[in-house]
Amino acid sequence: MQPLSPNSARDQRLWQIAKARTKFQSHLLVYAFVNGGLWLLWALLPEPHSSHHTLLPWPIWTSVFWGIGLVLQGLAAYSHLNRGQRTQREYERLLSQQ
Repeated sequence: MQPLSPNSARDQRLWQIAKARTKFQSHLLVYAFVNGGLWLLWALLPEPHSSHHTLLPWPIWTSVFWGIGLVLQGLAAYSHLNRGQRTQREYERLLSQQ
């Protein structure tokens, strides 16, 4: 099946929103699998024989920093404040001023 190609400007914006959302959803799935695997690995490894028991678990860093990026991507994909829509509103405002 061939991909649909949007015709109008409105369809083009909807197409871009749909692409951003599906990209976010695939990144969310990869995040869940990779971080789930890292936490499982951490849980199954024998505890170190040192005094580092008070330190944070090492998978926390991957989960937190990758998670911050994922949250930002999700906000851009699902909020009404993404760059494409702001650009469109600014363009329409400029057109109305002419």
